[in-house]
Amino acid sequence: FTFAGSLVLLPKWILCGFGSSVETEAHCTVERMGARLCTSSCVGPVVIRGEEYLPPDDTPPGQPAPVYVANHSSQIDVGVVYYLFRRFKWIAKQSVMYLPGVGQIMALSGHVLIKRTGKNKGSISNLYTKSNEAIQSGCPMFLFPQGTRRLAQRMPFKDGAFNIAIDNETQIVPISIDVPLGVFNDWYPLSL
Repeated sequence: FTFAGSLVLLPKWILCGFGSSVETEAHCTVERMGARLCTSSCVGPVVIRGEEYLPPDDTPPGQPAPVYVANHSSQIDVGVVYYLFRRFKWIAKQSVMYLPGVGQIMALSGHVLIKRTGKNKGSISNLYTKSNEAIQSGCPMFLFPQGTRRLAQRMPFKDGAFNIAIDNETQIVPISIDVPLGVFNDWYPLSL
């Protein structure tokens, strides 16, 4: 689905001079529909509790957008957050770009991609720069503060999301994704 969506958006992106011309369509249409389709077909229904406590989706002009943070224990987490129906940008590892469809749609959506291994000081600096630009322009950032995931282990939070919120004087919105520990094993996704 994401591959087809990226192919549909590619001509508009080229005709509009590249840049951020298709970010909203890529995120709000292709990513959201793809994530919901995948999640509902592989996992089943998703229940959102407390949605009324989330900040409004449209940030007033001149105010920084919020930083959403959620625990990250499985690949399912990525699809589940699209059930919030919020526009946001991810921070993801650069290798995601090589996933057919997913990588292309992430690039068209303007997500922040970082190099996680080796000398990555420039990548970390880019993470903060791009995140600050998004928040100041009214687009929230969504982070998994652990920076990575383990299938059967909760990882400690890193301080990047908190630094971004402090730098932008904006709120942090905690999201809890409840996927019971140990529900997946080494055969995932065949274990569902």
